[in-house]
Amino acid sequence: MSGRLAGRTAIVTGASRGLGRATALALAAEGAAVAVVARTERQWDERLPGTIGETVAAIEATGGQAVAIQADLLERADLPRLVTEARAALGPITILVNNAAFTAPGRPPKTDAGPKAPKPKSAGSPANADWPGFLAIPPNAYRRHFEIGVFASYELIQLVCPDMFDAGVGSIINVTSVASRVPGNGPYENFDGGVLPGYGGSKAALEHLTWCAAYDLQRHNIAVNALSPSRPIPTPGLSYYRNEFATVSPDDEFARAAVELALVDANVVTGRTIGHHEVLDGSFAPFTNTKSALG
Repeated sequence: MSGRLAGRTAIVTGASRGLGRATALALAAEGAAVAVVARTERQWDERLPGTIGETVAAIEATGGQAVAIQADLLERADLPRLVTEARAALGPITILVNNAAFTAPGRPPKTDAGPKAPKPKSAGSPANADWPGFLAIPPNAYRRHFEIGVFASYELIQLVCPDMFDAGVGSIINVTSVASRVPGNGPYENFDGGVLPGYGGSKAALEHLTWCAAYDLQRHNIAVNALSPSRPIPTPGLSYYRNEFATVSPDDEFARAAVELALVDANVVTGRTIGHHEVLDGSFAPFTNTKSALG
């Protein structure tokens, strides 16, 4: 451990697997105490390995400090509860990583019915053959993307701000995606790829929320930035929803970028949507014109 984040406590949502798990491990490796938040206490499908307990165990195995907090971000009461539990176990929250997201067509069931076998794919079918299009996604599923990815993030930011105000420092990282800008302006010629109106739309809203929160919180020395993968990263969740059966783990590049973004000065880098490669190569340095709209 380098200790660059020693004395700080982080909440990472969606941290049972994929990018959330990798980020939780990386923050802990730098000395942060980490509240590992997700719904998954037990593995419900062999294609989606990972639980909050396993993430905590991995952190503790390397000498880090962490606590597992089961929470469903669709449940309003779970949001203040998870913050209260994290604070009670680990201390005031000065890092928040809003990583949890939802992707139609579904999400894990509320109860564990035991491992499921992978569904076979039709021979020769493209990876997105069964991916639901715009007309196949009902309004309630579209709305759920925003409830988990945007509204829960909005409320969690508000809930942790008092701790950050008292500490005089804070880092908020909203995990976003290039899906916020896909498929882009038309007309279109290639219709082989799938679109993600709910997922992409919620990420676009999350990026706008990043600007607004950054604008209000810079004066309190709280940096708010959106971190996006600079290239496709094969996560377990993405492979599951594409009906692929593969054990995939993101490398640690994205997680290392999240650590660096948690260390930035709010008066230098805030209100930005940054690719993880930009963080690692240093090209996310502040704009030449640093005059703030805050005056």
